[in-house]
Amino acid sequence: YLNIESGDIILSFIIEGLQKAFAMILSLDKEVFQIVLFSLRVSSIAILFSSLIGVPLGFVIGSKNFWGKKFIVVLLNNALAIPTVVIGLLVYSLISRVGPLGYFGLLYTPTAVIIGQFLLSLPIIIALTHSAIQGIDIKVRHTALTLGATEMQAAWAIIKEARFAVMSAVIAGFGRNIAEVGAAMMLGGNIKGSTRTMTTAITLETSKGEFGFGIALGILLLLISLIINIILSYFQSKKI
Repeated sequence: YLNIESGDIILSFIIEGLQKAFAMILSLDKEVFQIVLFSLRVSSIAILFSSLIGVPLGFVIGSKNFWGKKFIVVLLNNALAIPTVVIGLLVYSLISRVGPLGYFGLLYTPTAVIIGQFLLSLPIIIALTHSAIQGIDIKVRHTALTLGATEMQAAWAIIKEARFAVMSAVIAGFGRNIAEVGAAMMLGGNIKGSTRTMTTAITLETSKGEFGFGIALGILLLLISLIINIILSYFQSKKI
């Protein structure tokens, strides 16, 4: 009897949470969508900067031969598996009050979250762009140069050939940014109305017993992740 009663309580608890979650989503709850928009904003800014730096670096590593290239590629591959809390710890040590960049007061601000996500997505974009460039036939560059193109124009021709794979790299980086929790929690502080992302809010609200609020954010996060994966699958299905 106790097991049946406990099961009923758990089931009713889940159903109640789902009902509250859908009610918040359908009513466009201000706090929920403020958190969603903040998450999208910081992740988009971080991926923009990591793309502007990561794509050119990935191109150089993938198209040039230089001393230490293999070692750099190994470091990049290892960086893909770095836990988010380690990135958070590294940035925290730099921007905390006693850190070398503490003067700027970046800790527990949206900028700190952006820095953390930038460092998380940068290795992904560099590594995947490098792989994409290496998969391009070297004849593309030679043909462009033969036709009178400059080195810059030849480089652009290669990137155009690998554009779908490069876009996949950017989307994969954005996916990691939007879903990470460790660095955002450590660097942003999960401050209401200021630095609260979807993942940090889910963690906090669930621990407070606000199960419906957490489910609402979880559903929206899953929806965003689904959209990202659909777009990623589309670009990965394209031939380079």
